Amino acid sequence: MSETKDHLSNAACIINPEAAHKKWRRRKRLKKLLDQELPGQKFDIPADKNNMIAFVRKISPAFTTIIAMGGDGTIADVLQGIRAAGREKDVLLGIVPLGSGNAFRKSLAIPKNVRRALRVLREGEAREVNLMEIEGCLCGFSSIGATAGASDEARRQKVKGFWGHVLAGLGLLSLPLWEVEAELEDGVDADGARFDKKNLSLKILDCVVAKSNYFGYSWRIAPQASLDDDYLDITFYEMPGWKYALLLPLTFFGLYQRRLKNFKARKLVLRGQGLPVQYHGEYLGTRDRVEVKAQPRAIRIIAPARTSRKR
Repeated sequence: MSETKDHLSNAACIINPEAAHKKWRRRKRLKKLLDQELPGQKFDIPADKNNMIAFVRKISPAFTTIIAMGGDGTIADVLQGIRAAGREKDVLLGIVPLGSGNAFRKSLAIPKNVRRALRVLREGEAREVNLMEIEGCLCGFSSIGATAGASDEARRQKVKGFWGHVLAGLGLLSLPLWEVEAELEDGVDADGARFDKKNLSLKILDCVVAKSNYFGYSWRIAPQASLDDDYLDITFYEMPGWKYALLLPLTFFGLYQRRLKNFKARKLVLRGQGLPVQYHGEYLGTRDRVEVKAQPRAIRIIAPARTSRKR
């Protein structure tokens, strides 16, 4: 706790003014609360991805704590900026959830309520977490295939937020399966057997690769993932879109994933044609080859004390 308090004396708060439909700008009482209680200097950064990464990279050497105020995309951009500055071992990351999905904070038991999240910044502890890198981007969760394609469609929808994602998800029903070749390194299969390398030929609708447990809106997509181990959690969805849709209530709560093909590995290379890729809800475009690697001890994050965590 004392380390956290010391670091807050030299903190930068990166605010995404577009998060959750401009909540920062629309809700005057919330803005007043944050103006009063957020520690350190505040930077209101336009939501352009490259601008935010470049700005965080520029200021990182001057601060010991950087607080991301926004959704999962904002957190991803702040992580990228810190990493680009080579400050992962020196900077504490704080999170104030202000986005629509706020999935990453849930795996850390950071409250969605802003007042309680601010209390975590003041009273929490520094927790070192393991993350992952997909196509050069540091993150906690990602997908390759259908849900990534839905993320792309959702950002183009006029209807935003949860219902925008629901409308985008309707397109999953008619998607063909991708034929892929998967190469896994240094891992463990579902039966606990270790392997140095494993090659798989699959037809998939989706591949979820994660370190944290949730996608947006509390979807427990990766119940076996852990921010504390050194492995990627990899799940292959070998099913048509209609079946995926029917099983959604079970996969939403993490109940069906144990029946799917699941592996732990330190590295995954997935090859196929035109594979959509997303991380933290950020669409990366399509790839014919996707590389994902575990990143041990990636950064320290201010989280609730382990003895008193509440979701």
